[in-house]
Amino acid sequence: MQDEQKGKLHPLTLIMNEAVSIFKDLGFTVEVGPELEDEWHNFDALNVPKDHPARDMQDTFFLKDKEGFVLRTHTSNIQIRYMEELVKSGDKPPFAIVVPGKVFRNESTDATHEMQFHQIECLMIGEDISVANLKGVLFEFFKRFFEGEEVEIRLRPSFFPFVEPGFEIDLRRGEKWIELLGAGMVHPNVLSNCGIDGAQYQGFAFGMGLDRLMMMKLGITDTRYSYQGDLRLNQF
Repeated sequence: MQDEQKGKLHPLTLIMNEAVSIFKDLGFTVEVGPELEDEWHNFDALNVPKDHPARDMQDTFFLKDKEGFVLRTHTSNIQIRYMEELVKSGDKPPFAIVVPGKVFRNESTDATHEMQFHQIECLMIGEDISVANLKGVLFEFFKRFFEGEEVEIRLRPSFFPFVEPGFEIDLRRGEKWIELLGAGMVHPNVLSNCGIDGAQYQGFAFGMGLDRLMMMKLGITDTRYSYQGDLRLNQF
């Protein structure tokens, strides 16, 4: 009798589970939420101006039969929903959350880009949170994620409307630097939009692509393999 082929978890699922587990060990709680989102939670509350290019049809999937709603372009909508619920319940910071999930952008597909992909995002808010905390959390994550490898991170100034200051984060593996994610200190406007006093509390947020992490860790050369349903992906 032939051996039955056993089912296995998709490599993306394995990477997501591993990343979430690391952040949980670092004190973050897991939050999830809707992939179909209104513009307030996806853009407005995140300090994204009405004329920002991210709202352009070339980047965002708008729903024809549901005006004012989009397929979320990032997992940051859950940041807003979490903070709104926190304030509504009468609670206050500090808190730290991690948000894994699928996001959508109207982009052309190639070896490193898809119209749907997966992100993991972290938000930490408190009275004494600084860039040093941001760098420490990221370094500890990558040290555990790429266990056995020597890793180093660096921050380069960048602009994102929902953080100030903002950074691009590069990761060094071996001799090579790789641009990996965006991060920064949460903009006071974002906190105030959720009912949190930006003069008393501050914190950081960052988000990175799980598909990219999967490719780096498992040596997969084309992200499109992840969405073809080919069981040969189990080799990774």
